Amino acid sequence: MRLNWSGALVRAGSLIGLLVLWQVAADLAHSRALPAPEAVLAFLSKEAAAGALFSNLAVTLARVAVSFVLAMAVGTAIGVAFGRMRRLDRVFDSWLVVLLNTPALVITVLCYIWLGLTETAAVLAVALNKIPTVAVLMREGARALSGELDEMAGAFRLSFLDRLRHVMLPQLEPHLAGAARSGLALVWKIVLVVELLGRPNGVGYAISVYFQLFDVAAVLGYSLAFMAVMLAIEYGVLQPFEAHARRWRLETR
Repeated sequence: MRLNWSGALVRAGSLIGLLVLWQVAADLAHSRALPAPEAVLAFLSKEAAAGALFSNLAVTLARVAVSFVLAMAVGTAIGVAFGRMRRLDRVFDSWLVVLLNTPALVITVLCYIWLGLTETAAVLAVALNKIPTVAVLMREGARALSGELDEMAGAFRLSFLDRLRHVMLPQLEPHLAGAARSGLALVWKIVLVVELLGRPNGVGYAISVYFQLFDVAAVLGYSLAFMAVMLAIEYGVLQPFEAHARRWRLETR
């Protein structure tokens, strides 16, 4: 508990130091290109009062959630299948390499061309950018599964669901947690690009509008608001889940 509090204090102190540095830089610059923190806060207050901030955040978070769940589900299934079946992995490994090295912008543009400027195209573009990364991480986790535990499950004639729940998932949890943390960081960034290119709402769309108006305070305001939400999810959900997934390693030391 003391370690948790000390870590939180260190992070808070670091953020305060960053705000002070930002304020000093803004005072020295005296430029519209670098507004002071109070100008960004004033914009956020005005946008929140008008309701636009919360509506855009809600739309973007919905896209992040759907894309994240889709990418994690499909990527995990592919990764585990490749990790358990070496022949399948040899056949389709090059497909993963191609997708991993295809720029996110290219996938997004192609989805919009093939499916139109639709919500389906936006979600699919984000998911396709994340699925290969999840598949690679989960493939390595599946390769590291204990053969002895697998033999024991066979000896006790466990059903597929029982084997999945009691044998495979506990071993895959740390890899799943790592994939989730890296996945969220990637997904929300790609969602903003997708919105900027072809959606009529969301944080990415708002940033593109204010970019055209050269309103840097608005661009920073929306960026910081969304980053704050993502940090809350990171520290409030994903890090506790990762600690829970790795608890057995700490207990065995």
